[in-house]
Order: sequence, then C-alpha cells, then structure tokens
Amino acid sequence: MIDLYFWPTPNGYKAAIMLAELGLPYNVIPVDITAGEQFRPEYLEVNPNNKVPAIVDHDGPHNRPIKIFESAAVLLYLAEKTGRFLPEDPVRRYEAIQWLIFQNASMGPMLGQAHHFMVYASEKIDYAIERYDREAGRIYNVLEKRLGAEEYLAGEYSIADISTFPWVRTRKLHRRDLADYPNIDRWYHAIKNRPGVHTGLNTLAEKKTWEAKPGTDEWTNMFGKN
Repeated sequence: MIDLYFWPTPNGYKAAIMLAELGLPYNVIPVDITAGEQFRPEYLEVNPNNKVPAIVDHDGPHNRPIKIFESAAVLLYLAEKTGRFLPEDPVRRYEAIQWLIFQNASMGPMLGQAHHFMVYASEKIDYAIERYDREAGRIYNVLEKRLGAEEYLAGEYSIADISTFPWVRTRKLHRRDLADYPNIDRWYHAIKNRPGVHTGLNTLAEKKTWEAKPGTDEWTNMFGKN
C-alpha cells in the first residue's frame, strides 16, 4: 500500500494521476496547506521541504517502507517501480527525463511565480507581472514547438506529460489561452480524456473550493508573513 500525502494543487495532481493511471492501491492523506498542516512535525518527517505531494511506499525496495518527496522524484520512483510511463529505449527515456526536468525546473517555478504575482500577491507589482507573463509565453512556445513535432513530449505518453498536464490545466491563472497554441490544445485534450487522469483529478475534489486571499490565515499559511 502507498500513502499519498496530497492537496489539490498542480504538483499534488501529478502524483494522484500517476497512481490512478498505474492502478496501484493507495491511501490519500490530506495535507491542508491552507491550514498550515504541511508544517506539522509528523509531516516534516515525510517531507522536510513542507510541500505536497509526498508518498510512503510500505512495500518499497528490500521490502521496507520508503519515503519520497518532490513530485518529479515521486513520478520517477513509481515509473521505475512498475516499469510504466518511462520509455525503455534509452533515447526516448532521456527525452522523457529531460522534459520532466524542464517542467520541474523551468515551467513549474516560473508559472508558480506568475500565479503569485498575477493572482495572490497582496500588492500588484507591474514589473513582476510583466516579467512572469513573458516567461509563461516563452515556456508555452517551447511546448508548442515540441508538440508540433511529437504526439507526446517523449514521443509516447510518459511521466513528462503527467508532470506537465496539471500546470497547463491552470492556464487561466497565468493568462494563457489554448486557442493560441493548437498543438498544446490537441495534446491537452488527449490527456484530459484518459480515465486515469479523470480519476486522479477527482482526488479530494470537494477541497478544491479553497481560496487564499491576502490578509487571510489561508494566505499566510501558504505564502508566509509579509
């Protein structure tokens, strides 16, 4: 059995989708980041970086439990555990890994900053908004070009796509319209229609109504004090 420490965020959905796609048995443990539960000592024992997601696989290597944090590491671990969603061909395998890293090192952080300054920040800073708007456009152009050449990011459906999809799903927060990116649009809807993706996106769906507005406890728990 795998314990999934989860909250409905783009990174959280990566792990939920992967587990659903694999059909592995797992137990969802909510970590309400708007209530500060990510800072509880017992959760920090699982993820010292106080973010979601994280997993504990009670049937890990050598038949021992293993804790995995960071969404990319979770996806890699599950892919290697099951032999799925990571190509066997070495060239395609490293294509999947490099696009996985692109999402986690470039796309996620830049779009996360775009969300913060465009939506959540307590004051509007024009320079920051313009800077991350430009970066969001650049990242989308990179994806659009790639998906014009390949059906999926590594040719076949892989952890690279599972990692990227939830962030494209948040496109309204970083002011992107898929009508401007036909290749991403085709790719996005192909993934959205997968049964495992649908199941993963329904994880704790009732909790998706939260909002973090400046001046509220939820905002402070997510972003810290000014």
